[in-house]
Amino acid sequence: MATATVVASGLTLRYGRTTALDRVSVGLDDGVTGLLGPNGAGKTTLLRILATAIAPDAGELTTLGQDPRSAAGRLAVRRRLGYLPQNPGFHPQFTAFEFVDYVAILKELVDRRARHEEVRRVLGLVGLDGQRSVRIKALSGGTRQRVALAAALLADPALLILDEPTVGLDPEQRLRFRELVAACGEGRTVLLSTHQTEDVMTVCQRVIVIDRGRIRFEGGPGDLAAVAEGRVWTSATRAGTALAAWRTGTGTYRNIGDPPPGADLTPPSIEDGYLLLLDAAAEREPA
Repeated sequence: MATATVVASGLTLRYGRTTALDRVSVGLDDGVTGLLGPNGAGKTTLLRILATAIAPDAGELTTLGQDPRSAAGRLAVRRRLGYLPQNPGFHPQFTAFEFVDYVAILKELVDRRARHEEVRRVLGLVGLDGQRSVRIKALSGGTRQRVALAAALLADPALLILDEPTVGLDPEQRLRFRELVAACGEGRTVLLSTHQTEDVMTVCQRVIVIDRGRIRFEGGPGDLAAVAEGRVWTSATRAGTALAAWRTGTGTYRNIGDPPPGADLTPPSIEDGYLLLLDAAAEREPA
């Protein structure tokens, strides 16, 4: 029986009096898992722990069969890990090629010819063949993000952790990114943290929702949409009792909440289920 790529149990981390993660348990295997949650929910903290950037205060973690609490375990994980942090640290004077080459050196790709071939390969994967010699300071925000993604793809990692990778990408770039992430999820484990529910619905086989340091949901994207089953309806005017309502392109209003009798129900989306899930958690655990 194959071993899961990541097995985490009871992960807890506090910053002073703030509990960033509260006894989080999760397992990850091959395929793309989307991580959703509002700002400050604990997403980045969880990703940094899984990427061995920080250690939890409590809990158990096995990544790629290794215990990252030991120096040898961390090194073994990092050799097989691709990590795109939320705010990649760029040297503005480096070219795109030089930056990715620098990361390749840190990943112990020591043979110069083979390393440069690998750098060209990953830059090609993200569509930057023609911008390899452009300095980072001259690149747009979206293009810089693609440079960072190329660095994360070095050496064909078994575990790929992406923290808000579509920030700054235009619609065409986002579509290309989805295609790339979907391909990466074939035969490896990808954890994608995002605010874009359409990215989750498009490329993720599984989704995790985290809020206020706790896991609130695990399941398929369709299961998350089903949380709002029977609670989304359309009307000619805004429903005053709705949790959220907005006018659509057809001129009717889409309402989410507790529908009135005889309401014209409509199939829910993953975004509807996500909104109702967070609202229910807020009612149970008011700040």
